[in-house]
Amino acid sequence: MKKLEDYVRSIPDFPEPGIIFRDVTSILQDADGLRLAIDGLLKALKDVDYDVVVGPESRGFIFGVPVAYETNKGFVPVRKKGKLPCETISAEYELEYGSAVIEMHKDSIQPGQKVVIIDDLIATGGTIEAIIGLIEQLGGQVVKICFVMELAGLKGREKLSGYDVETLITYEGK
Repeated sequence: MKKLEDYVRSIPDFPEPGIIFRDVTSILQDADGLRLAIDGLLKALKDVDYDVVVGPESRGFIFGVPVAYETNKGFVPVRKKGKLPCETISAEYELEYGSAVIEMHKDSIQPGQKVVIIDDLIATGGTIEAIIGLIEQLGGQVVKICFVMELAGLKGREKLSGYDVETLITYEGK
């Protein structure tokens, strides 16, 4: 049987020369690859006590919702500014070239809830760092953060020190 990393398509020199783009869509397009990813995330959470799964758009939705469904937990979406219909809280964070704003519904996390964050990729860690801030602002406790892939050369894990972080695949470069 293939390993999860066998389903990742690597595209050299995208978006710029010297970068190897790790394409998660090739995992999603193959039933076995998708099953390996979701099963890997479920295994990473096997002994974790949590109440709710949080995932950023869009690939955090793709990987987080099946985990929430399988474990009978709720799912809380984190979206780009202006996409959620009710009262929100927001956080601005830095991107490689600029900044962005994410939002959560103000009533999406209850004080004391134990939260798992799931996303496809950790690169610089800025998005997840902002999400942690929102969860903690609402009184939630982040008990685990899971990623399908990690680009270790971008040192995103350093921004998440003090949190339990697990990745299914680690690439040493950027």
